[in-house]
Amino acid sequence: MDQIVPKLSPFVTAHPTLLDGAKFYDPALTAKGEVRASVNMAGLKTLWFNTGTLCNLTCLNCYIESSPTNDALSYLTAAEALAYLDEIADLNLPVEEIGLTGGEPFMNPDILSLIAVPLQRALKVLVLTNGMKPMDHRKDGLLALKAQYGDRLTLRVSLDHYTGLVHEAERGAGTWARALEGLHWLSVHGFNLAVAGRSLAGETADEARAGYEALFEGMGVALDVSNPAALVLFPEMDARVDVPEITTACWGILHKDPADLMCASSRMVVKRRGADQPAVVACTLLPYDPQFELGPDLVSSLGSVKLNHPHCAKFCVLGGASCSAG
Repeated sequence: MDQIVPKLSPFVTAHPTLLDGAKFYDPALTAKGEVRASVNMAGLKTLWFNTGTLCNLTCLNCYIESSPTNDALSYLTAAEALAYLDEIADLNLPVEEIGLTGGEPFMNPDILSLIAVPLQRALKVLVLTNGMKPMDHRKDGLLALKAQYGDRLTLRVSLDHYTGLVHEAERGAGTWARALEGLHWLSVHGFNLAVAGRSLAGETADEARAGYEALFEGMGVALDVSNPAALVLFPEMDARVDVPEITTACWGILHKDPADLMCASSRMVVKRRGADQPAVVACTLLPYDPQFELGPDLVSSLGSVKLNHPHCAKFCVLGGASCSAG
């Protein structure tokens, strides 16, 4: 009887050491030999700019390892961002929102221009921030932008929990009060606000939202905790936890539409330390993995994305998370 030889993808053929059943190695096939799921670009709605990985904090589980010393992603300039905004216009892409993330965006010297330029083009802007000292230095500029552009500018403050104990376990001593001060200042001055928290093990989403609601009511902060875009609860991102690979069959099993995933409607621009120009990556969560770098411009980034990373499974497919404001 002839021996049956399995049909291998070109990636595994070129990397025979990967035949040991390891997960998330072959872009085409799972460790069990099933066809890996992919996501087609349904229409670019949100373009993220990573403003740089430098941050005033070193958080325990930061997916991008931001810190006061990590400059793996350099500060993006307003001129570099403008080139992508021009490409959006030239290609007539359906972009509605520009997201600014880091690191801590308010550490970038060009941050106010990075906010202003897309607002000038009638785009919405979402800025992710820890709401602390770097933002304090930009308050006058923020007030001027709000006066001119109103609710088209949203600031999302990171509060890892509705208790200071859990928040400071992640972000360090003294960070709770400072974050609440920043959130309160934004609320008092009428900014369009959102908060990002985490879904903790053993705590339901309803319990978490009730906890945040009590916190905000006590602070006098008006925020609709029932709105998932106003209070975004991200799943825990623990790289030590084993997660299943996502196959093409999973869409039907899980009753998921791939068009609902972030990579169906968003991309992120990063500037690697020492690089001559920025690059476009598939996802805000995967700025370092070379298989998710899609090219130097938007037109080269609009193809399909193979879900070949644990974050694809845990965070996006199974966790149902999205980084955008909509």
